[in-house]
Amino acid sequence: MKKTLTLGLGALAISAIAAPVSAETFTLRIGSGHPNGPAIYVTDTAKYFVPEVVRRVAEETEHEIEFVEGYGGAIAGVSETLEAIQNGILDIGSYCICFEPAKLFLHNFPYYAPFGSQDSAQAMTAVRSVYNDVPWLSEQFTKEYGQELLGLHGWDNYHLGTTDPWEKVGDLKGVKIGGAGPNLPWLEFAGAIPVQSTLPDGYLSLQTGVYNGWLMFPSAYLGFKFHEPAPNYTLVGFGAMPVNALTANSRTMASLPEDVQKIIREVGQAYEDQSGASLNAAQKRGLDGLAAAGANVQTLAAEVRAEWAESLTGFPQLQATEADGRGMPGSEVMKAYLAAVVAAGYEWPVSYSVE
Repeated sequence: MKKTLTLGLGALAISAIAAPVSAETFTLRIGSGHPNGPAIYVTDTAKYFVPEVVRRVAEETEHEIEFVEGYGGAIAGVSETLEAIQNGILDIGSYCICFEPAKLFLHNFPYYAPFGSQDSAQAMTAVRSVYNDVPWLSEQFTKEYGQELLGLHGWDNYHLGTTDPWEKVGDLKGVKIGGAGPNLPWLEFAGAIPVQSTLPDGYLSLQTGVYNGWLMFPSAYLGFKFHEPAPNYTLVGFGAMPVNALTANSRTMASLPEDVQKIIREVGQAYEDQSGASLNAAQKRGLDGLAAAGANVQTLAAEVRAEWAESLTGFPQLQATEADGRGMPGSEVMKAYLAAVVAAGYEWPVSYSVE
């Protein structure tokens, strides 16, 4: 981390009045694999977290913060950000936990109980409750990956876009559909062919037939213009997914003055607190934008959705057992999450249970 004195020679005459000689400017590298704009959690990193930290440090301390920003994979790709922060290539980064299926397997727990809350703020309340109840989740970032969790973020409600229209689950049999990874098991009941992919690859892959559909929330489906090669967007309601993290390198944090650390942590929490409303607004913009762009937006029949949800009733237990076998508190987390969603005011459409 680069440090430079903020006081130049020309300011020495008034340094006793303007600022103490110990004042410093700290330059921090921040980035994400996804771009600023189509990915709301990155937009909030760039337009909320960064300027708010800069403002507060300047106003409330003797120091200044400067950020070198690298989004859209400029410094680290979507599956490289966790490691880049761990190694100090990035001081702070935001990323989807979905691209760390091994290292952060259990942190993907919202994916393991689909058809949850349709409202991002409600979903965020439930997920934060689980992190508070099971400290292991936050502690793993520090103990195993040398970084500190500053705040959570997410994706707005997931639906399904396809090149061809469909009405029944059977219509998807044999259709190749892309997804981030942890959500691909949602497709098993439909008989679709899951394809691991990333948002930056989606447009060309849909255009060239690498796959013919995407499990995607409307903000990104519109933002990445997936509606152009795949104009059929079906509202399934798999649920909002708070599975994105904003973390900071532990060594970087320890090297900063305590008052600067405090501000970074407080702004990180504020970044999380505003995420639900930000994602809900993005969901509306996305749906309105898709309709305005001429996409075929339709709602899946309630009985078809219920049948699909029923097919996944064993998924939470399956993933909890897998996590337990990896030495993680899988059953504890999944039980806490199922209960937290209800406590947040949402009624599950199926009877999930975890022993």
